[in-house]
Amino acid sequence: MVGHQVPVTVLILTGKLIRTIKYHTMTSEIISPPTPDCEIVSSRIVNAPRDIVFTAWTDPTHLKAWWGPAGFTNTFNEFDLRPGGRWRFIMHGPDKGNYPNECEFIKIERPSLIAWKRHSKPLFQVVAGFEEAPAGRTKVIFKMIFTSADECNKIKRFVVDKNEENFDRLENELAKMLEEANS
Repeated sequence: MVGHQVPVTVLILTGKLIRTIKYHTMTSEIISPPTPDCEIVSSRIVNAPRDIVFTAWTDPTHLKAWWGPAGFTNTFNEFDLRPGGRWRFIMHGPDKGNYPNECEFIKIERPSLIAWKRHSKPLFQVVAGFEEAPAGRTKVIFKMIFTSADECNKIKRFVVDKNEENFDRLENELAKMLEEANS
């Protein structure tokens, strides 16, 4: 995995400089899962054209309306849709919990792909692909890519169903967007 080398200053308790070291951070490239058990893939064909689906994922007004499982709401603090741009938000759960998230966009290819990496735990990358489907519909492919099977398995048992809830909410938002476009 290729990462950016970042200089880090290491200090001892007396405050004297010991040395500057370099380490690798999570890559700014889309990673390939080391093994198939390092990714979670969800997909759905939605009843909207690809451009509208892409807009639902890239316009923060629409995205915050549907992002997350059933019952969740969102507060977006930053949404800078460009490679290297940040997406900082808080998911507010129906249980009154608040879940801060910080992500960095890696790649945006309108209208076919959006990819980002998470800087908040759990750490993984997301690749959302959008393919044209018959009758003006779109196939959404949502991949969560982890660097290890252990990290993937920590959330796999519940995230698959939650991704389906997310898709349900996306479809509701797409229906509203289509209704607005046709009125």
